[in-house]
Amino acid sequence: MGSRRKARECALQMLFAADVAGRDARLDELVRDYWTELSEAEQEEAAREFATRLATGTLAHLTEIDERIRSRAEHWRISRMAVVDRNVLRLAVYEFLYEQTPRTVAINEALEIARRFSTFEATQFINGILDAIKRDLDQERPQANAEEKPEAAVTEAATNNDTDADADDDGERLASAS
Repeated sequence: MGSRRKARECALQMLFAADVAGRDARLDELVRDYWTELSEAEQEEAAREFATRLATGTLAHLTEIDERIRSRAEHWRISRMAVVDRNVLRLAVYEFLYEQTPRTVAINEALEIARRFSTFEATQFINGILDAIKRDLDQERPQANAEEKPEAAVTEAATNNDTDADADDDGERLASAS
């Protein structure tokens, strides 16, 4: 498993903790507690920063993200969704809106994480909602050359004789720790 996927899983776990803790939870305490007490795996600094940025960014934009989900989750209230499922959705929608991750990659990553932490039915549910939101966003603001980005990064890595260990699941490069 690549370090960016692991970072996304860590972000999901932070979002889950924040969701369960409720509105009274302090974000800085949740993040600190996650990295000091709850995280099972050591993360390289770039992956740790990515995970924290995903979790804090998602929570900072929760109203807008939930509105996007609500608009496409027919006959479902967000509060009635399984905690894991709604946070997988939130994480992917945050990436759609605020990260440079190609939308199809964000969907694929969300589905892989859902397969690990949720049910088969939930994966189908998540895929349907994310695909609908992606179509909405593609009409509103298309991603220029977004689908080519992962391939370009892999090609660049091969040209520079870098190993695959430095490239990640979605073709993005991580800073190597020296």
